[in-house]
Amino acid sequence: MYDLHIHSTASDGVLDCEELIDVAISLGLKGIAITDHDTVNSLQRAKDYINRINSSLKFIPGIEINTDYENEEVHILGYFLDYKNEEFLAKLTELKEARYNRAIKMLDKLKNMGITLNLAAVEKIAQGDIIARPHIGQALVDKGYVFSVKEAFEKYLAKGRPAYVPRTKFTPAEAIRLINNVGGIAILAHPGLIRDGTVIYDVIDMGIEGIEVYYPEHSFLQIDYYLKICQEKNLLITGGSDFHGIGHEDSRNRIGCAGIEEEDYKCLLAYYLNKNNK
Repeated sequence: MYDLHIHSTASDGVLDCEELIDVAISLGLKGIAITDHDTVNSLQRAKDYINRINSSLKFIPGIEINTDYENEEVHILGYFLDYKNEEFLAKLTELKEARYNRAIKMLDKLKNMGITLNLAAVEKIAQGDIIARPHIGQALVDKGYVFSVKEAFEKYLAKGRPAYVPRTKFTPAEAIRLINNVGGIAILAHPGLIRDGTVIYDVIDMGIEGIEVYYPEHSFLQIDYYLKICQEKNLLITGGSDFHGIGHEDSRNRIGCAGIEEEDYKCLLAYYLNKNNK
């Protein structure tokens, strides 16, 4: 199996890239993609580690870009990226700075509610250079304001809650172009988490190249539905666990619990090679 949706400490995962690779190898996976939110900082390190230990594990450099469309949060996965492209990295720096400023605003909102969190403590939890809401949620747990990260979101951090701050506007179309501009393949992540199903077709019209069909929170009916869409629209099929860490509070806590088999991986690879004339 190939698990094509895994997060490291470079964004909001709890294992670093070497640990992720070790777990994947121990589980007998054929390949993985590390797809951190809005950052590629773990990719070269992961590739170097696989080479150093002389593993046959296939590694697909990836990313997950958070976007907004029609009042929906839409995530776009990118695979086989030229992750050293300077223009690409400059845009990711912009997104990183926007995340940092958003975190400051959230901490200010919490402070106005009588909840004081230290920015340095949040940065320590984050480990990498991306600060995300789960890191603030963990800080709330550590300080005893809530019992779990889930509760932190439900009380303070989720959309519509008192400490929520909207992200800097970035659309799915922009994310697709950003990924395509560095030779990557743009995939719609976990469509089952999108409340308005018509958004899926809008994103297809924007030029998405595939759908993450296999996902821990997708039902059998949803998987069948997305497979039919891929067939009708001639889209690539991908899948992954969305692993964040052992003991994570939702279903995204087991590497390899969702993914694709060899046939779909070969289709993905062949599409990439043909697209880039390789």
